[in-house]
Amino acid sequence: MGKRIVAGVDIGNSSTEVAIAIIEGGQMQFLAQHLVKTTGVKGTVENVRGIRFALQEAAGKAGLTVSQIDLIRLNDAVPVIGDLAMDLISETIITESSMIGHNPDSPGGAGLGVGTTIGIEQLLDMDTARTDDAYIVVIGKGFDFEWAAGRINLAMSRGASVTGAIVQKDDGVLIHNRLQHKIPIVDEVSLIEKVPLNKKAAVEVALPGHVIRTLSNPYGLSTVFSLTPDETIQIAPVAKALVGNRSAVVIRTAQGEVVERKIEAGRMILIGTQNRLEVSVNDGADAIMDAYERLGSVTDVQGETGTNVGGMLSGLRQDLAELTGQTPGEISISDFLAVDAVIPSSISGSMAGELAMESGVALASMVKTDKSSIHRVARSLEQELGIAIEVGGVEAEMAIRGALTTPGTRKPIVILDMGGGSTDAAMMDASGNITSTHLAGAGDMVTMLINSELALGDKELAEKIKKNPLGKVLSLFHMQLEDGTMLFSEAPFPPHTFGRVVIRGEDGLTPLPTRVSMEKIREIRRSAKRRVFVTNVLRALKRIVPTRNVKHLSFVVMVGGSALDFEIPQMVTEELGKYGIVAGFANIRGTEGPRNAVATGLVLSSIKNGGAT
Repeated sequence: MGKRIVAGVDIGNSSTEVAIAIIEGGQMQFLAQHLVKTTGVKGTVENVRGIRFALQEAAGKAGLTVSQIDLIRLNDAVPVIGDLAMDLISETIITESSMIGHNPDSPGGAGLGVGTTIGIEQLLDMDTARTDDAYIVVIGKGFDFEWAAGRINLAMSRGASVTGAIVQKDDGVLIHNRLQHKIPIVDEVSLIEKVPLNKKAAVEVALPGHVIRTLSNPYGLSTVFSLTPDETIQIAPVAKALVGNRSAVVIRTAQGEVVERKIEAGRMILIGTQNRLEVSVNDGADAIMDAYERLGSVTDVQGETGTNVGGMLSGLRQDLAELTGQTPGEISISDFLAVDAVIPSSISGSMAGELAMESGVALASMVKTDKSSIHRVARSLEQELGIAIEVGGVEAEMAIRGALTTPGTRKPIVILDMGGGSTDAAMMDASGNITSTHLAGAGDMVTMLINSELALGDKELAEKIKKNPLGKVLSLFHMQLEDGTMLFSEAPFPPHTFGRVVIRGEDGLTPLPTRVSMEKIREIRRSAKRRVFVTNVLRALKRIVPTRNVKHLSFVVMVGGSALDFEIPQMVTEELGKYGIVAGFANIRGTEGPRNAVATGLVLSSIKNGGAT
């Protein structure tokens, strides 16, 4: 048989990998590989753009053009979409209070001040006011700090009681230093125009290194504003959102009744081959996964209509239906992973976007569609490139073929393919028979948890936190690392990183826009990885072992993008070590590390399929 050039294309949730090999006379030689970010949802025609680019780059590395490729083999990509199912979405409209709870760099003074809000320009009218009233002064950005301080001193000299100040600019310390009678001052309140005047308010500032105690306590708010027990319950989310802040303002604005609307988390209906089980999302991730285990195998999952989980699963079906051209009824959920999570919940009445953290459940689902989806990708690519396209096979099977190119491996072998959207496991016995499983939940779910639990609202930043260690810049020349050691630098760190927790990436230091401590961020990151990967690795291995006993395995090889992570392989190795299993990450073809296993397997399997020999 003559010379043929074959390309294997692995479409993942996060990345698309390509391997190109030349096959001649029964001999195969890999020429090049390339990796790009996946375009669109995995398994949809939007992937074609990324595939084409990856092929061009890989072919260029091999000194070829794409048109010289004789055969392209695609993995049988199944879309996996993750979304959050919250424990409880409660839209609480607090019409009797507004709040500002933030940590400006330099609030002025310390203590608690309670009074009626008044504009600084009205302060000289104090001689017409009753002197037994206390006031919180509101100072907009149009007023100079020295003038404002003089105004407050003058008013207080006339007998007025000024107990606190809310300042728009970063002038808290400057004003405080010029006051004859010290008061707590919260500054950097950008939306000061939303602060209502002539309303009762409380300002609290803690000493450096401390946090506020009165306004973050529901009973403290109740004491300050003389609330009834029912009103205290309604204002509790405000107090919860202020926990951990160094300064805060709460303003009572009696304007009407408290209106509350809640959307319940709902119940999940797990449908198996023989029976069905219902479980409440409120029962938590352990109860949901226990129900899954009792059911044995899942053929579909539905959510209670009109609830949060019902909306999430229906939306997921709808999205996939639009992407694949199928009807929602043709799409079923073949697997899911539930883990406990902390989810930020917005509170109406806040003036600076404050959030309350609620317990919830994060849910990743694997959606089963018909085969036409990936075949549509193949047809579209074939029409565009004019090259024969084959849909190769199940990802895990291709990954195991690629993993066997790791020096020192042989059959029987077990691989864990830890990617962005799914965790796959496959076992090849001594006879070459392969058993595999495909589970929802992997790197993307970890990113989702980090993004949610740190309330970042920035998936790219969460992804960066997931992939890199942290540090805290203590001076221009030294940094505390997250393991407690110190790093001394010959060159000064960038000034904007001073005093900040930073991501130590290959592209330099990225300061984080959050005031959460480095230790807390590290714990959230590691916990998210442990909850997703350790849980899924054990689930996957149990499914492929005939005895369902993980202890009957001896060797496991990790492949996939998440095997490159600086923590996940160690976590998995540590966990599997408890079962006496030797685990490590692969080195595909002896050069690629844990990457390119599926693409390599797709090329290798072309020989078996008669594509080359």
